[in-house]
Amino acid sequence: MSPILYFYIALLAVMGLAAFAFYGMDKRKAKKGAWRISEKTLLLLAACFGGIGAFLGMKVFRHKTQHTRFRIIVPVCALVQIAVLVLMIIYV
Repeated sequence: MSPILYFYIALLAVMGLAAFAFYGMDKRKAKKGAWRISEKTLLLLAACFGGIGAFLGMKVFRHKTQHTRFRIIVPVCALVQIAVLVLMIIYV
């Protein structure tokens, strides 16, 4: 495998874990009534290679699942990132 593919997989893993953690922290803060993580930040994490983690965070923590923006943008980000990974595996 190419070093670029390893880098992309590592990037997806790190950003995915970060996004998952942020969604969990925001859900916990929402329950406590504490200062929250902005929606812009959560969506930016999904767009910046954290789509898979953000999607899993939405499902596991049942967080932001009623927001139309999140229901559309996060899965699209995850699918695009998976598609790029598949294409890289095939062609790189």
